[in-house]
Amino acid sequence: MISNRTLTPMLRPAIAAVLALLCPAAAFAADFDGSGISTAWGLPFVGLLLSIALMPLVVPRFWHHHYGKVSAAWSLLLIVPFAVVYGPSVAGEQITHALLAEYIPFIVLLAALFAVSGGIHIRGNLHGSAGLNTGILAIGAVLASLMGTTGASMLLIRPLIRANDHRQRKVHVVVFFIFIVSNIGGSLTPLGDPPLFLGFLKGVDFFWTARNILPETLFLVGVLLALFYLVDRWLLAREDAPRIDPTPDTRGIGFDGAANFWLLGAILFFVLLSGLWKTPLGIDVNGTRVGLPGLVRDLALIAITLVSLRTTAPKVHAANQFAWEPMIEVAKLFAGIFLTIVPVIAMLKAGNDGPFGLIVAGVTRPDGQPDPAMYFWATGILSSFLDNAPTYLVFFNTAGGDPQALMTTYAATLAAISAGAVFMGANTYIGNAPNLMVKAIAESRGVAMPSFFGYMLWSGAILLPLFILTTFIFFRP
Repeated sequence: MISNRTLTPMLRPAIAAVLALLCPAAAFAADFDGSGISTAWGLPFVGLLLSIALMPLVVPRFWHHHYGKVSAAWSLLLIVPFAVVYGPSVAGEQITHALLAEYIPFIVLLAALFAVSGGIHIRGNLHGSAGLNTGILAIGAVLASLMGTTGASMLLIRPLIRANDHRQRKVHVVVFFIFIVSNIGGSLTPLGDPPLFLGFLKGVDFFWTARNILPETLFLVGVLLALFYLVDRWLLAREDAPRIDPTPDTRGIGFDGAANFWLLGAILFFVLLSGLWKTPLGIDVNGTRVGLPGLVRDLALIAITLVSLRTTAPKVHAANQFAWEPMIEVAKLFAGIFLTIVPVIAMLKAGNDGPFGLIVAGVTRPDGQPDPAMYFWATGILSSFLDNAPTYLVFFNTAGGDPQALMTTYAATLAAISAGAVFMGANTYIGNAPNLMVKAIAESRGVAMPSFFGYMLWSGAILLPLFILTTFIFFRP
């Protein structure tokens, strides 16, 4: 703690006012309890989100060169006052937990999928007709639950953009790709999206989501594919004289770097192993327990990443225009998100006693039973702007946290939580990590992607009506 004797008389009133705003008397405690803290602790998180949304529009050159510094600045704006108020020890424990238990496993898995899928080049020149584009999106929807939304997105986004590089209008192709492949398609297995994997680690059966939200997934994917086909066909018909295709035609379609498919299988093996392997062995790092299965998984994923980079021929990376910039952008921005989100998640975990008690109370009916429709929207809306993995856990615990009860008696509630977390990650660029990666790759290929709010206009016009319809069909009693 900072002694008052170190402060000048001029600074004391200002710091006292800040501390009074951030930390009412009830909030001073050895542990970080979200029930008594002020919502002002969420300002750095909100500031980071607004920076991601506005700075690329207002100061694009500055943002392109300094987005990592902006993310770090907002993180420090939380960490420094937090250490002053609660002490360096508590701050260090919270930072350690956010990095070791959440951020590092998250970014290591993304980096492995990014590197391995980036080492697979789909050879051949496809021509982006409405039928072909719809077929690629459909294939991506299936692959998303088998190799993860990140893996499927990184594998298919480059050939999809290449197939449409002669088109004048192609933004909609990437937007629908984010909707279907980077999000909704990954809703059927724990391999598809991080929230479902966390549920798997909590005791939810591997095939439970496939059995219980398959109808909702098929409904949304089917409607989106049909809508995309109509939109793509209409826009293609309205284009002027066809442009010269910059990609030369080749004979047939094939794969270069196909050995990386084996590495994808190795990634899936170690991810599954970390969920199935039960052992008390592990290490404690500043109050955060790092289990042996998770440690083995992360080290194996790092090794797989290095093997892929070492063994993939340079010509394959060159053909894919493979570069680390999209991954670096996600890593820097999500580092800030994972740190600044700590007090926000704590407030949500506090339940009815926390600052967001109205949100938690809103998912419960007057008779005390959970309301699946409200769980779907509460989980979904927060997952659109927070990281969907911890948001899933918050509402998983709010609904009781017992996997056996949630898979049986309250199956509709768990289905709503799972669907909300995965489906509504498509609402914004930061709802799911592959969204930003796909955006960055598309922009590097010359696609003029919409801004943060521009993308939300697309999702608001297309996805929100479908989510409302999904609610009335599947989540109303």
